[in-house]
Amino acid sequence: MKRYSFILTVLLAFSAVFAMAQTAEQTVVEDFKPSSVNQPGKEYPMVNSEGRVRVQISAPEAERVQLDISAVKYDLVKDENGVWTGESAPQDEGFHYYQLWVDGAAVPDPNSLYFYGASRWGSGIEIPAHDQEFYALKNVPHGEVRELQYFSESNNAMRRCFVYTPPGYDENPEKRYPVLYLQHGGGENETGWSSQGHAGLIMDNLIAEGKTVPFIIVMDNGNWAMPRPPRNREGGERPRTWPPEGWADGFMNTLLKDIIPMIDGKYRTLANAENRAMAGLSMGGMQTRVITLANPDVFSHVGMFSGGSITMDDIEQHPDFKEKVKLLFVSYGSREIENPRPGPWGDPKENTEALKKAGMNTHFYVSPETAHEWQSWRRSLYQFAPLLFKN
Repeated sequence: MKRYSFILTVLLAFSAVFAMAQTAEQTVVEDFKPSSVNQPGKEYPMVNSEGRVRVQISAPEAERVQLDISAVKYDLVKDENGVWTGESAPQDEGFHYYQLWVDGAAVPDPNSLYFYGASRWGSGIEIPAHDQEFYALKNVPHGEVRELQYFSESNNAMRRCFVYTPPGYDENPEKRYPVLYLQHGGGENETGWSSQGHAGLIMDNLIAEGKTVPFIIVMDNGNWAMPRPPRNREGGERPRTWPPEGWADGFMNTLLKDIIPMIDGKYRTLANAENRAMAGLSMGGMQTRVITLANPDVFSHVGMFSGGSITMDDIEQHPDFKEKVKLLFVSYGSREIENPRPGPWGDPKENTEALKKAGMNTHFYVSPETAHEWQSWRRSLYQFAPLLFKN
């Protein structure tokens, strides 16, 4: 009997410890504040000091409502008035897309501002970052992000791009500027870098601090048909066959035949390769890789953010790239490096260091504690811009 009493006591002790651990794990710090990208006057969504996101929506007839953020769904709880409330686990610093699921239907949160990502307009939220000052709106001279509609002969269609002109562009009609062609990721569009990425604010702050030369940024829509990678017999990816040759030709033709000539014609650019750069994130980084390898006489500065890398084999096949490109910048989020996806380019850091040893001016940057997300790419632009057009 004593033996059973002892076992029962131990089990109860373990249960108490487990319950305490669960309670501690579920404890939420109640210092939530409205998100900085809420619609005017809206209290929700909110963010607390842990980086948790709390949402609230009225849906009296719904049976189940969930918050979907960072590929994880969290159940909300309905009160007696039919208002659903709940929060996520702590999120990484920076910008995140999210949506709500109402009885199986994915919908944007009516309280947030909308951003174009995942091939749709949807909700987004900012988790305050410890280094957010570099893209904060400050009392410094500001440039302009201009919307430009144009006709593309290559596509026989109207297109749109956004053009950042640095502070003082209109005041000094004799001054000409270098140009960076900056591309978004898959499922995003030409609004991404100025909206989610804060490219204009990053440049304004860098210029005000004297950390970069002023230059123009062109942000166009690079979405093009990109086939899914094939799979091998075991069901895994076969990355060395993907992306197939020619997948970036559509945007490359538009960029070379329509966009660059138009920008050089409408804006006061320094219209030569020495003063022209191309960079992009994710799909835009892969486009940058393909386009600049094929056209080293057009671009002399190259940036790839979470979008592959340049290998020694690439240089052997494109020797002019090594001779003509003055800067190659490659970056990733630290979580991408810690959990690499298999790809046809191998280890991006090893590739970049090998090119440096071969005589190229290369830089490899890792964004701390971020993954394949906008905070990685904001930081990448912040690191990349001061390296451009230094000569």
